Amino acid sequence: MVKKRDKTKGLQAIGDVLKDFSWDEKKYISREFQDFGYRLAEELNDLERKALYIKLAKELPRPMLEKARNFVKDASNVENPARLFMWKLTELRKKWQEKKKEKVIYEAK
Repeated sequence: MVKKRDKTKGLQAIGDVLKDFSWDEKKYISREFQDFGYRLAEELNDLERKALYIKLAKELPRPMLEKARNFVKDASNVENPARLFMWKLTELRKKWQEKKKEKVIYEAK
């Protein structure tokens, strides 16, 4: 069982993190993005698709994922938080692509 981090403490000592680390459940997690993706899947109650969240954590900018995650956290009484997360992530990616295109067009002129 993964223990929740106490948000009132701030940063924790590495010894405390390793002591609370569940080696049986996370034995294949060796990188930070893998841990973030796994925690995201846990938060969204979608552990069946944890590989998807790990892939998203590896390939997409972290602020984009955090915005979508916070959007879901702020929504109340959500029936399917994973679906809402994916919808918001799609919207943020569309905006990001539009800004990227505008930047390329502006730099070309």
